[in-house]
Amino acid sequence: MLLVESLLLKALAIPLLARIAWLDFTTQKIANRDVLLLLCLGAGGLLLLSLQSGSWWNMGLSAIAGLLLFVALFPFWALRKIGAGDVKLIAVVPFLIGGSDLVVFSVLLLVFALATAAIVKNPFMLPAGAFRLIVQHLDRKGVVPFGVPIAIAAICTIVFLIYKSVVLASSSGILNQLN
Repeated sequence: MLLVESLLLKALAIPLLARIAWLDFTTQKIANRDVLLLLCLGAGGLLLLSLQSGSWWNMGLSAIAGLLLFVALFPFWALRKIGAGDVKLIAVVPFLIGGSDLVVFSVLLLVFALATAAIVKNPFMLPAGAFRLIVQHLDRKGVVPFGVPIAIAAICTIVFLIYKSVVLASSSGILNQLN
């Protein structure tokens, strides 16, 4: 039952990540309140999984990954290449995703970051309405919101994890036993 509660905490993070992506795109701000709430949801989910499995490996791996990401990206913030909210957000994502599934997140982040870079370099790839919105936003702000690909990659990873858990539960017969 702890697995279901952990997945519920992950699912609750999806609308919050969508809100963070939208606010980062429109205002270039990621609120500390939102990052802290994500940290609480992620740490709570990891705690439930650790209690169920009896192993603290995933939580420790997540903490180490979050710390390494924060330390690695902090100099980029100091050089004004990335925002402080982006650094905090990417440092919290390992708690939300879990250390064992960071590879999926990393691949998705790479894909979405490359897509963002391609859109910024060549916005003509977009439909007319989206093109106007992106170009007006970039003209106004002059920066690329990196929190958007981080949040989208995290949402896709969470959806994948929930899907994987449901498929595993249905194939193992656990769902039939609960009925």
